[in-house]
Amino acid sequence: MFEFPAKFHLLSGLLGLLLLFSHAGIAASHNNPDDPGFDDQPLKDDVVLPDWFKMSFLELKDDLSDARESGKKGLIIYFGQKRCPYCKALIENNWGQQDIINYTRKNFDVIAIDVRGQKPVIDLNGKSWTERSYSVAQKTNFTPSLIFYDLQGREALRLRGYRPPYQFRAALEYAADAHYLEEPFNLYLARAEKAFRYGKDGLNENDFFLPPPYMLDRTHFVADRPLLIAYERPRCHACDILHGGPLNDPRIRKLLSKFDVVQLDMSADIPLVTPAGKKTTTRQWAQTMNLDYAPTLIFFDERGREIIRIDSVVWFYRLQNVLTYVDSKAYRKQPNFQIWRQQQQR
Repeated sequence: MFEFPAKFHLLSGLLGLLLLFSHAGIAASHNNPDDPGFDDQPLKDDVVLPDWFKMSFLELKDDLSDARESGKKGLIIYFGQKRCPYCKALIENNWGQQDIINYTRKNFDVIAIDVRGQKPVIDLNGKSWTERSYSVAQKTNFTPSLIFYDLQGREALRLRGYRPPYQFRAALEYAADAHYLEEPFNLYLARAEKAFRYGKDGLNENDFFLPPPYMLDRTHFVADRPLLIAYERPRCHACDILHGGPLNDPRIRKLLSKFDVVQLDMSADIPLVTPAGKKTTTRQWAQTMNLDYAPTLIFFDERGREIIRIDSVVWFYRLQNVLTYVDSKAYRKQPNFQIWRQQQQR
């Protein structure tokens, strides 16, 4: 059975993880939400959490002390919902693999928080919340969200939304071996991902993308429409699937017609001016924003202020809701997307 070593050379270790996934995960791609058949509508049945998650009173400072005493590297706070299909994907595709389970349990205690729940939570600073209010404070717009804390209570990493197993393995190792003290996750992940990428050699073309030059400055005038930045890269299978699936749907394309949509290559050095008026390149801007997932979709208002970003696997239902949230200007009254969704479902 595969086991992670306690500490190993960064690049060779990550390559090992990615090669493991390439043999084990791709072979079962028909069960993976990277597949276009993934249905992201709310589930009919509740997600069943693993029985090895820690039974917690949600007093996080005590939980951190317990992790320290038991020789763990820290905590993972899991923010989920009972009928969240992306949460189910995380549980089944990532925490359904024995090597990932073993490594997680060896290094972390996992604490589950229901973003709609009302149980009391005491955070690491001793402040009291409900599950719901704590989730809002942590800006968990998308479930599942994971926050990794080290034994000093420092945030090591934050993942919003579902990530495929090879990235999730890398995230666990990044937090457990304290690589966050040396570099951001996007740089850590990028080196090893070069060996794993497959797909088209160029970016996917689409008729709704605005052509260069990328003069995106919105500080000197108010634009007529919101802006959507689609950050992609060549040889990106997830990008190929996004274009072949959700972005081909007539309902999504109708919503996109209300946006200025710009596609940028996170691996290229193409000059641009950001919505905030700063001169940079596509690669530098991606690094400045710590983008570690392709495709990442970033939404800006007419004045160039970021509204929300999707930096994880996304399918039709979630993308449609985010586009509607931005297009309707609902974010002006409710800045938390998750609460807005709850209000829509009442």
